[in-house]
Amino acid sequence: MENPAALSKHGDASEEELRRSKRSKHPSRLSHLKPAYSTPMGSAYAADSMAFLLGLPSKSVNAVITSPPYALHFKKEYGNADKRDYIEWMLPFAQQIKRVLRDDGSFVLNIGGSYNPGHPTRSLYHFKLLIALVERLGFHLAQECFWHNPAKLPAPAEWVNVRRNRIKDSVEYIWWLSPTPRPKADNRNVLVPYSGDMLRLIERGYRAKKRPSGHNITEKFQQDRGGAIPSNLIIRGNNESNSAYIQACREHGIKVHPARFPAALPEFFTKFLTDPDDIILDPFAGSNTTGRIAEDLGRRWLSVEINQAYVSASAVRFGKAPLPHD
Repeated sequence: MENPAALSKHGDASEEELRRSKRSKHPSRLSHLKPAYSTPMGSAYAADSMAFLLGLPSKSVNAVITSPPYALHFKKEYGNADKRDYIEWMLPFAQQIKRVLRDDGSFVLNIGGSYNPGHPTRSLYHFKLLIALVERLGFHLAQECFWHNPAKLPAPAEWVNVRRNRIKDSVEYIWWLSPTPRPKADNRNVLVPYSGDMLRLIERGYRAKKRPSGHNITEKFQQDRGGAIPSNLIIRGNNESNSAYIQACREHGIKVHPARFPAALPEFFTKFLTDPDDIILDPFAGSNTTGRIAEDLGRRWLSVEINQAYVSASAVRFGKAPLPHD
């Protein structure tokens, strides 16, 4: 018969080993900085993103999903670089992002366009940034995607509302980049419901034929594969008014972040480009939407935001009280 004391000691040792194992897998081990708060899957940091990136080991992150401040004509409270300086401001961050990404990792960059000051013409800064990321830093453009926000207000008011010689701009760009030409991805993880026509085709069958476009459609076309392959246009309004985050901010009397990352974007790309337990980084985290989505989907995460008030408020996304800050 085994000694009960020995069994107890063995059980304690097993629990301690489990705790050590969890600590060794936690993404906070990658940084020497102290996190503002942590969860079982990740950590948030009130820090300068460049300093944080420089401290990360090479090839330690599976995906970077982020929406940095846009180069808008009018300055925002969360800080945004001028269009003339934006590319040179962004490239050092992107260079470090490329270094910390694994070879099959992805860099998902949401960036909005803007008008040139004083004229009803569009800036090309976001296209110039894309070209610089590819030609100067060696990123590969896996695919260009688009976010359609039907709830976006008409702007700029002078050209759209007053003079009425421009239409509402409701689409933003999402550059999906990678260090190598074949990043990890699986569109079976983001299938969408079939249309009514496709459901009827699956039910009734399809006669193989060649279409006028030249596409040769075979019987395989009628197979039910669980859903349709999504397009590169993500349609989602960003007009939440009663989300859990906003409710928590109201309850605690803290200010809501003025430019929140819509959950649909990190959710789509997290499912599409990563696997459970992968590490996702958002170096311009804002209210930490990316971290919350990663946690919900079983991915490890790191978020960095230089504004301490935003980091403090983002803790409510995880059921925590806002953190004290200067």
